[in-house]
Amino acid sequence: MTTGSSAGRELRIPVYYDFASTLCFVADRVLARMATDLRSLGIELEWQPIDLATLTGWPRGAPVDDARRANAQRVCRDLAVEARVPTYWLDSRVVHAVARSLAGTAREVAWRERVWTAIYEQGRDPGDATTVEALATDFALEIDEIVSNPDGDGLIAATEDARALGVTGVPTFMLDRWPFGGVQEEATLRSLFQRFVRKKLRDATDARSPG
Repeated sequence: MTTGSSAGRELRIPVYYDFASTLCFVADRVLARMATDLRSLGIELEWQPIDLATLTGWPRGAPVDDARRANAQRVCRDLAVEARVPTYWLDSRVVHAVARSLAGTAREVAWRERVWTAIYEQGRDPGDATTVEALATDFALEIDEIVSNPDGDGLIAATEDARALGVTGVPTFMLDRWPFGGVQEEATLRSLFQRFVRKKLRDATDARSPG
């Protein structure tokens, strides 16, 4: 297996996601199973929340049609991830705003895990005030200001920035300037990441070569 990164440091790969997306939850679980592979390759994933409702125009609270739910359930089965697939499009703005406020800390990782569990294992709604308050209490967070202005931290602007980079859905892995969308089985993702690391190593070697 190819190991290491292009500069002897962790190779950071942004992952654009939305808590409202079942496929993003599946991606999180698949990537967790790949933790050893990612460490061996020198890859660090940077989970970056965006608002899929803004990106796609899907209205919050709208029913998820049967075909879309069936596809999500099929992906769950194929990738051996159990999930409660929501029947309507969730409003994830507040839980995203909290994640953004905790960015770069261990608490952000723990928050993301807690929200995934609440939605897809416990069937809770992240747009419900009671649910959000309970989650915040678990983390001793004061979120009144976030609740009153969930886009105050620039979530929508971040979504538009992602759109400008070519992101059209979630999850999307940004491999330099190439957005790779969707979640695949471990073998496919492992091969993708290995090729990416090899390319970065070649690029670094070429940059050091004279002439």
